[in-house]
Amino acid sequence: MSRVALVTGGARGIGFGIALELAKEGFALVICGTRSSGEVAAAVDQLREFSGDVVYCRADISCGADRASLLSLAREKFNALHVLVNNAGVAPAHRADILVATEESYERVMRVNLQGPYFLAQAAANWMVEQRAADPGYAGCIINIGSVSAEMASLNRGEYCVSKAGMSMMTRLFAARLGGEGISVFEVRPGIVASDMTAQVKEKYDKRIADSELLIQKRWGEPHDVGRAVAVLARGELPYSTGQVLYVDGGLSVPRL
Repeated sequence: MSRVALVTGGARGIGFGIALELAKEGFALVICGTRSSGEVAAAVDQLREFSGDVVYCRADISCGADRASLLSLAREKFNALHVLVNNAGVAPAHRADILVATEESYERVMRVNLQGPYFLAQAAANWMVEQRAADPGYAGCIINIGSVSAEMASLNRGEYCVSKAGMSMMTRLFAARLGGEGISVFEVRPGIVASDMTAQVKEKYDKRIADSELLIQKRWGEPHDVGRAVAVLARGELPYSTGQVLYVDGGLSVPRL
């Protein structure tokens, strides 16, 4: 039987890049998003070129009932879950200076980017512990897709930065709790990656990447760059590194004089 991975937000952007790399590795996939099945049909078909076992669930991870339905679907279809990738996330609907940003924007971003992944990880971890108890050879893994914004301040999207900083601590907490259960937990931390989320600032970063020393590797990151990093972790190739952060940022975070 194939190993099973659940990728939230797996039908577009970075999530699709992750799902595609895992499909190439032979994983059975459960992916979710907020669009209809028809709207994601082309993405699902592309994944099925590499893995015949792909199911899509329309789910908003900020909603507890939707998270429960997502895991119920994984149980129904595969009766197993080996890898959870907490990828789904949102930017503020309107970028605003932290002195004027609204509570409504803060609450929306935190529910999707931190509260949802936190409690999805909790539920998935309990299931993984059950599977480990039934099969000592079982290996589970939780991979949280963070951001360099966990450490780098963006004053016009403070709520996003806070949510990703919280996810970084969430990674450490779950790693510490689950280490004795044989379940590894990691954070993959992308930098400037071409996606729907960064489309509105493409011109700004095109110029900064070309004209400055912002990056060591002077190009945009691509979803497959993040996907390949996730695949390394999902394969279990870093078995003695739980709780760690894997940067995929073209050298953005490397201090330089």
